[in-house]
Order: sequence, then structure tokens, then C-alpha cells
Amino acid sequence: MARNGSASQEPREGHPAQAGSWLGVFFVGLIVAFVAASAYALRHWWLPPLASAQGARIDTLLKVFLILVSIVFLGIHVALAMAVTRFRGDRVRAASHVHENRTLELTWTITPAVILIAMTIAGGVTLARLHAAPPEDALRVEVTAEQFGWNIRYPGPDGQFGRTDPRLIGPDNRLGIDPSDPASRDDLVYLNELYLPVNRPVHVQIRSKDVLHSFFVPQFRMKQDAVPGRTTQMTLMPTSTGEFEIACAELCGLGHFGMKGLVKVLSAEEFDAWLAQQRPKPLPQVTVPVTPEAAHTASEAGQAAH
Repeated sequence: MARNGSASQEPREGHPAQAGSWLGVFFVGLIVAFVAASAYALRHWWLPPLASAQGARIDTLLKVFLILVSIVFLGIHVALAMAVTRFRGDRVRAASHVHENRTLELTWTITPAVILIAMTIAGGVTLARLHAAPPEDALRVEVTAEQFGWNIRYPGPDGQFGRTDPRLIGPDNRLGIDPSDPASRDDLVYLNELYLPVNRPVHVQIRSKDVLHSFFVPQFRMKQDAVPGRTTQMTLMPTSTGEFEIACAELCGLGHFGMKGLVKVLSAEEFDAWLAQQRPKPLPQVTVPVTPEAAHTASEAGQAAH
């Protein structure tokens, strides 16, 4: 009997007490690994250096969100580690169970809801500020995406973009600029090279010739989809001179990986000197074919004018 009694006191494999202890160790190890990985990422690998005024708001919002998520993550796993160790069963009693605790249920329902609502409001306010109307002195630039490159257009001294027509697109007229429009005669067009002045607002109009693309400069923290048939917009102000890569952040086809451009941010003096040296390329004098419907409409318009 004594031998049987002493044998009954030996821990049995798979006993709830052992399982609870191992779960507690697992959650503690998970917390330690999370903290260590986060510290390493913050020190050695994180976002590229910030190079725009608007990006500072995004970085601040990201840091606040990460702090909130980290607090929730650590709190939940500390609670789990405490629960599986403190309330585990043993050889004498079963594991403790708590049912219908209204205070706890309201706490873990209301608290996450309040946090998520606050995060949504903060994100909405930041987004509204980023998409506010550009200042009057902002430099205007048009970026037209296509498989697989970036067409950059400046309006020239008149400050107006010339009219475009898809039927005019060709090897010598990648954007289909209408040569009959006086505003198009001084437009400057480049491929995969965007020149910007530092510390000056830039209003970027973004278009697409074919499929969905996404204009993204990581150092600016700004990203905007290029949607066929629409003109989307973004306003940014570079704060650091240098060269930064334009990436397409939307899968757009087999050559998506190679759809890269270059942003060259210059000082105000260097940008003005560069702009003064540029000359618009002559456009091919191509006549857009007129359909019978268009001719009929034009004839009616002429009669109405007389």
C-alpha cells in the first residue's frame, strides 16, 4: 500500500500541472522573443531615412500605433502566462474556471473598441491633412504610369498642361499630347526621371495608360494609386536633397519588378538652373481621325454658333 501510495505521488506524463507550467514558459519566451526582435528591428532595420514633410505625420502615426499594439500584445500574453500558471490544475484539484464575469467581459469588449475607434479617427485626420488642397505656389508635376515605366511631365512656363488624346499616343508621343493645343508646346516630358526642388510643395497628378499602378517613394512615405481613366493627386514637400527610387507598389504585370524610376531632389538654385536649360521636344504633327459622329456634332455646333 505504501509503495502504491508513494507511486501515486509521482508526476505523471502529460499531467495538467506540467502542461500548465510548459505553457507559462512558452508565453514568457514568446514575450522575450518579441521584445528582443523589436529592439533589434528598431536599431538595425526599420524605415529608410525620412525625406518629406508629410512623411513626419505618417511616421508619428505609425509609432503611436506600434506602441498601442505592443502594449496590447504584451498585456494579453502576460495575462495568458499568469492564467496558465496560477489557475492550472494539479494532482489534487482541477483547473479553475470562471464563468460570466460581467466586469471582465465589458472590459475586454469596450477597451479594444475604444482603441480601434481612436486609431481610426487619428488615421482619418492624418489622411485628410495629407490630401488637403495644395498651396498656390506648389510646383505642378504630372506622373503617368505605364507598363513598365514612369512618364514625367512639367507644364512649362505657362503653368498649364497641354491637352492629351489617347489616339495620339505613339513612339514619339508617349502621352498622346495634342500638338494643336497651345498649352502643350512648352510641356517637358521625361521617362523615369523626376526632378524636384527641396523645401517647396509639389502637387503631383497621377495617371495610368494601361493597368493599375501605384506611385511610391519610400523616403517620402507617400503612396498613391495610378488608376486608368482617373487622375489621382498627392501633395508632398521634399526636405532632403539626393536621389530616391520610385517604385511601383501594385502588381502590374510580368515586368513589375523592373518598374523603377528616380527622384532627384535639388536645391532651389540647382532646380531653377536645370529647368532653365530644358527645351520641349517637338511633337509629331498627327491629325486625329474624325468619326462621322464627331463631324456631325461639329457641324451642328457650327450651325448653332451662326
